[in-house]
Amino acid sequence: MHRRHPWIFSGAVAKTSAGIACGDTVEVHDARGEALAVAAYSPDSQIRARVWSWDTSDTVNAEFFRSRLATALMARQRSLEFTPANAYRLVHAESDCLPGLIVDRYADKLVMQCLSCGIERWREVLADLLMELTGANGIYERSDVEVRALEGLPERNNILRGTVSEALLEIQEGDLRYYVDVRRGHKTGFYLDQRANRQKVRELAENRDVLDCFAYTGGFSIAALSGGAGSVMAIDSSGYALRLAEKNLLLNCLRPERVNWVEGDVFQTLRTLRDQDRKFDLIILDPPKFAPTAAQAQAAARGYKDINLLALKLLREQGLLVTFSCSGGIDEVLFQKIVAGAALDARATVQIVERLHQGWDHPVALNFPEGAYLKGFILRKLS
Repeated sequence: MHRRHPWIFSGAVAKTSAGIACGDTVEVHDARGEALAVAAYSPDSQIRARVWSWDTSDTVNAEFFRSRLATALMARQRSLEFTPANAYRLVHAESDCLPGLIVDRYADKLVMQCLSCGIERWREVLADLLMELTGANGIYERSDVEVRALEGLPERNNILRGTVSEALLEIQEGDLRYYVDVRRGHKTGFYLDQRANRQKVRELAENRDVLDCFAYTGGFSIAALSGGAGSVMAIDSSGYALRLAEKNLLLNCLRPERVNWVEGDVFQTLRTLRDQDRKFDLIILDPPKFAPTAAQAQAAARGYKDINLLALKLLREQGLLVTFSCSGGIDEVLFQKIVAGAALDARATVQIVERLHQGWDHPVALNFPEGAYLKGFILRKLS
């Protein structure tokens, strides 16, 4: 607690007052009875309380949340002056001092995730404030994630405020455009955290044969093609996602003959390509979350090693591998060790060219290192 980590685990709680319900605001005291923080209580979660404020004189009410939201929005507005986009993260949970709240903006719509008891308690107030402060004309709620079950909360996927049609939303990212399905898409519809990394791929792609693994709706593929890639093979297990990727290709007036959309299991497809002795100049690995928690890290490590080993075997000499992990249970040090093990087994000499992370709209609070979930490397295969 004295390091100001915003989570209080059940094992650290000696006693609680009677009658506290999910989402209630509680005052946290140390063993000597000294008041330390005000927090949101969650009786069913291993994270028994999430800290709202370290100032125990704070009153948690609508004005408290107005101030927190205004601060988060102001930070984004300042950053947008240097990175033009109309889709970005407005609120990044604990790192914006609003534990359990995710808010992403897609043009004039917001997508909101309520991931904790505390945010659930204030859901209606937060929705009203977001409509007022952002000028958005609709909020869609994507509280349909597994973590809500750990809080004892049901899943939700519906319109929360205003209007959100069933049509795809169109967003702008620099001079590129993408369609987003906020109802059915991964996360809140699009991988906003990879914006800067898509630009990196665009800068690297000229005249290269590119393999985009876990391509989803084609974010990295479109970036590579717009950067002058000679060819792109994009693999994903979801036919629906790939059909949306094709729409994104046409939206950006890119030549369809330069890309091959492959629906299938990425691991199996990579093995098939290896057996065919296929080679690529640039490979992107952006897999889903293999290890949400540290307890799952060992099993996830095998998956990460396998996929990076296969990629390195498919990479030409002097080729580049852009590889990511978004697993909270795998930190950057462990991820580097896993990829190094893959290079060793592939008998490849590999160097790190650049380290990659989530974008500016996904900040990491220094007292909450878990917020640094996305880590990646640009690697060069020397031999």
